[in-house]
Amino acid sequence: MMTEKKKIIWIEYLGFICAVSAFGLVTENTYYLQIMTFIGINTLLGLGLNMLMGYTGQVSLGHAAFYGIGAYTTAILSGTYGINPWLALVCAVAAAVLIAFIVGLPTLRLSGYYLAMGTLGFGMIVNIVIRECAHVTGGASGFVGIPVLEAGSLVFMAGPSYYFLVWATVCVAMIICRRLLDSRTGRALRAIHDGEKAAVAIGINTHFLKLEIFMFSAALSAIAGFLYAHFVLFISPESFGFMFSIKIVTMVVIGGMASVWGAVLGAAVLTLLPEVLHGFAEYEMIIFGTVLMVVMIFMPQGLNRGIMDMIRTARRAKA
Repeated sequence: MMTEKKKIIWIEYLGFICAVSAFGLVTENTYYLQIMTFIGINTLLGLGLNMLMGYTGQVSLGHAAFYGIGAYTTAILSGTYGINPWLALVCAVAAAVLIAFIVGLPTLRLSGYYLAMGTLGFGMIVNIVIRECAHVTGGASGFVGIPVLEAGSLVFMAGPSYYFLVWATVCVAMIICRRLLDSRTGRALRAIHDGEKAAVAIGINTHFLKLEIFMFSAALSAIAGFLYAHFVLFISPESFGFMFSIKIVTMVVIGGMASVWGAVLGAAVLTLLPEVLHGFAEYEMIIFGTVLMVVMIFMPQGLNRGIMDMIRTARRAKA
């Protein structure tokens, strides 16, 4: 039997899916659909990092590297060698997961600042490799010639078709994350977050679980990279550098850690801000920093929890 809490969760998901679908069907403005598509791609990145940071307590400052691995793998395989993009997606995810395993095996034995520095170094190495291997990746000039996604007679281009592809992927990822968190693995992850030594004491293989979630997070980032590459059809190293890793971390913190909905909110805020403040592009990092400070002061647990607390306070006031 489904508990009352689970029923509410599934009703929320159903409402979210209906709202996203309605937006895609009603909106005819390509610009709005494009912004929403970018929010969806960033939500995938936020979901992956939130699973690692919010539920496991492991800080990664190089997550944009997996995003770049996904994007460049599909770009090179499909653009240079003519491999079917859907097969390239499988290769991109496999590459990201394998590299996450190799990097995470020693790195995840670290904790705190040391782990953050280790992942930061990994992200920098990937970015340098992309820039220096210009004969394969296009180097600093970027990679062009990425093919448009197709599935039979259906062509996924900027507009409703790509919007629904991205958000269908996001909805599936959210459901997988929720199912994972409601499982025994999810409870073990929370135990690691609350106290790793205590988790070890009760028999949880903490290193294996952290590595497992690190690989899962890398897979979501690679999928986001795949969707990004075939959406913009041009990629460059700047899109996958250190500052974008910081942006992903900021999405998670602003939206609310240990919250699936927090990833959506954080992605929406940090994707919309540059569009709203387009005339102040040179002050972008100052504005981002100010927003982060305000959220941390007045909503220390993120927008998701902060908004819920405000709703509960308003209801009590009315009662």
